[in-house]
Amino acid sequence: MQEWEVTQADAGLRLDQWLAQRAPGGSRRRAAEWLDRGKVFVNQESVGPAQASLRVESGWQVGLWMDRPGSARSVDRQVVRRRHLLSLLHVDRALVVVNKPPGLLVEPLPGKASPEVTVLDLVNDQLRHEAAAPCQVVHRIDRDTSGLVLLARTSAARDFLKEQFADHLPERVYQALVLGVPQPGAGVWHDRLAWDGDSLRQRRAHGTDARAKDARCRYRVVEALGDVSRLEVSLITGKRNQIRVQAGLRGHALVGEQQYRFATPEEPPDLPSLRRQALHAWRLAFVHPATREACRFEAPWPVDFAGVLEALRRRHQTASGAVGNGG
Repeated sequence: MQEWEVTQADAGLRLDQWLAQRAPGGSRRRAAEWLDRGKVFVNQESVGPAQASLRVESGWQVGLWMDRPGSARSVDRQVVRRRHLLSLLHVDRALVVVNKPPGLLVEPLPGKASPEVTVLDLVNDQLRHEAAAPCQVVHRIDRDTSGLVLLARTSAARDFLKEQFADHLPERVYQALVLGVPQPGAGVWHDRLAWDGDSLRQRRAHGTDARAKDARCRYRVVEALGDVSRLEVSLITGKRNQIRVQAGLRGHALVGEQQYRFATPEEPPDLPSLRRQALHAWRLAFVHPATREACRFEAPWPVDFAGVLEALRRRHQTASGAVGNGG
């Protein structure tokens, strides 16, 4: 990175004007491009197009990193507007642990060019000032599932973490609200599932289906709230949409589920509304790729999940009181 100090004679110039005059091959057009792509630093802090009109001061250190990783394309304006969405629970030189809100993809869908902002975009944007290489996805959760997502900051960390996931070693515990009360109250769900590329959904596999894969998870009913239950579900395997499809196959579709309902009855009309499936990636534990120490993280329930759960508790208490009074 090239770096210069602003002199007293240049104090008061606009940043883009100063860059145009000071940087080799500079022009106002190029200065705007450098700012747009995150190549410019002021006092070791990354700045963008919004700071083009900033008046430079004597003694400031202004840097220009022409080959900064990830700067080949412009900073997405949607990224700037949605930076507040993510909570980074942990950041170190090897990895990032994110609490993802519902409604965001973890990374772009394969083979599809889209302007949609992803978790990966937002994390890389938040870490731009550290001049680090772009993060890499270790595992994914569904767009409308909230909770913990793990990203790697180096290829070595990614490979180490992915190997753990391939061996089903990390602890991955979800909170789920499902219709009905599963019986027994704790156990293991085991299915053979196959991904249908035409409908983009999982289905129960036939015995001869070459695409069939094992799907296993442990569940436990934590709260029985009449016609709805709160479960803790621990993944043993990690298949796409796994908890959603396995719950639905047993007639206990998630509250808010639109795709995997199967034999589940319709939701009661007085059920609190949730505009997504009620699934939250709550706990994640794994071995750190650099320190080899055990790491464990928990993500607080998002507002929509917590609000629906509280409404369900009040609803259940009211119904239980009515039954008791009627005796």
